[in-house]
This record gives sequence, C-alpha cells and structure tokens, in this order.
Amino acid sequence: MSLKLEVHKLTESDLIKECLKNNNKAKEELYVRFERKMFGVCMRYAKNKMEAEDVLHDGFLKVLTNLYTFRGDGPLGGWIRRIMVNTALNHCRDNNYLNDSVELENIEDGEVDNYKDIVGDISVNDMVKYIQELPTGYRTVFNLYVVEGFSHKEIGDMLGISENTSKSQLSMARKSLQKRINKELELIDEKRIRT
Repeated sequence: MSLKLEVHKLTESDLIKECLKNNNKAKEELYVRFERKMFGVCMRYAKNKMEAEDVLHDGFLKVLTNLYTFRGDGPLGGWIRRIMVNTALNHCRDNNYLNDSVELENIEDGEVDNYKDIVGDISVNDMVKYIQELPTGYRTVFNLYVVEGFSHKEIGDMLGISENTSKSQLSMARKSLQKRINKELELIDEKRIRT
C-alpha cells in the first residue's frame, strides 16, 4: 500500500496531526480533500477563475500556516471555509474592490427580504457566473448574507460599511441578478419560438 493511499485513509483528526508534523503527503491530501469545495467559495467572491485560484492558494497557505489554531469545535471544512471567505475579503480590500458600494439611508428593514426567488431553475454554474458579473460590493454582500448567513450588522463590521449600506448592496445585487436572469430567460424563450 502506498503512502498516498495511507494518507487518503486518515481520519480528519489524524490528517491534521500529520500536517502539523510537516508531512507533505498529508498537506497534499488536505488540499485534495477540500480544494474543489473551497474553489467554489472563492469563485463566488472573485471576478474570474484566475483570481479565484489566487485566493484559493493564498487561503490554503493560511490554512496550513494556522492549522495549529484549529480547536476542533466544529468541522474542519467549516474552519477552512471561514479562512477562504476572509482571504477573499482581504483580496477585495487589498485591490480596493469594495469602494464601489452605494449607501441608501432610507431603505426599509424588511425591503431586502421581500423579493421574488431569483434562483429558480437556474444551474449552479450559471448562477455563479451571474454573481461574478455583479459589481464587487454587491457580490461580496450577496455572498456574505445569502450564502454565508451573516447579518447586515456583521457584514458592516467586516467590510467597514454601515448596516444600511449592506442592506442596499444586497437589494441592488438581488435586483441586478433578477434582471440578468430575466434577460437570459427571454433569450431562451426567443430561441424556442424560432425553432
């Protein structure tokens, strides 16, 4: 049995121990186990695939550097996911992507939650593509609120914006996504009519 197979069979706890012992095969296995899912996380925040790959690699460097801090209070995947999200947010901050936010002071508290379901029957790949097309501020707040489940107050604290700015960014993201999806559905309907 090869070392690769042995490492592959390790429990999460044993894999962490081996990574902390600086076992390169274990580090590779950790990456392989979580790379695909974490790449999906990075794609939601990045503007394109190359940027998502950069965020992913930076995130895994942080994971391996800080693995000793993992307390085991929850699943390892959740801990890695939080690092990936924070790495993506730092990437956005470092590149001044978050400066395109708009604040609407008079937005109603419940307004952002009263929307038609924008996902419907759209494929995951199409939805990721549409989210990537959003301006960075919209995309970031949408991901943090809808996907990650943070409150507007938490998002405001993370991004250094007000709660109302977070709410307005989410509202604008949803409207933009709805418009993009409706446009795509109209094109599909036109093609069906022609054939």
